[in-house]
Amino acid sequence: MIDRTDRKILSILQEDCTVPVAEIARRVGLSTTPCWRRIQKLEEDRVITGRVALLDPAKVNAPVTAFVSIVTSQHSQDWLMRFATVIQEFPEVVEFYRMAGSVDYLLRVVVPDIAAYDAFYKKLISKIDISDVSTTFAMEQIKYTTSLPLGYIPLEKARSQE
Repeated sequence: MIDRTDRKILSILQEDCTVPVAEIARRVGLSTTPCWRRIQKLEEDRVITGRVALLDPAKVNAPVTAFVSIVTSQHSQDWLMRFATVIQEFPEVVEFYRMAGSVDYLLRVVVPDIAAYDAFYKKLISKIDISDVSTTFAMEQIKYTTSLPLGYIPLEKARSQE
């Protein structure tokens, strides 16, 4: 279970995972070793699943974001596994979801321009049978965060400060 101190640690790490452990410890009121143990436990428990660098899409020539809605008449587990394998081949696909409702799958695709998207699309439909594809392009990114809301975590009673 996660307590308030763990939640504070997670908040700091979501904002900037390069903050030194000593600084995190200071901010949450722990000494360095117990803070480091908590971070290690959060990693072991897969609460923290990785640490990454976030890149500016324009500076890596991927400024165009497309949201691709896919409808298919195929709903078998075999087809889904084949589709998921095909999608793994495309580095342009940065998010991939199976949906409920009128759309079966949703992709977030990043590319340099419309021509690159068209090449992606042609390659995709050559590899897998899809009934309907609808793409919308983002005109402007209003909000973007990789931080998850932490207020929904059921908290255990405070642990000893170790």
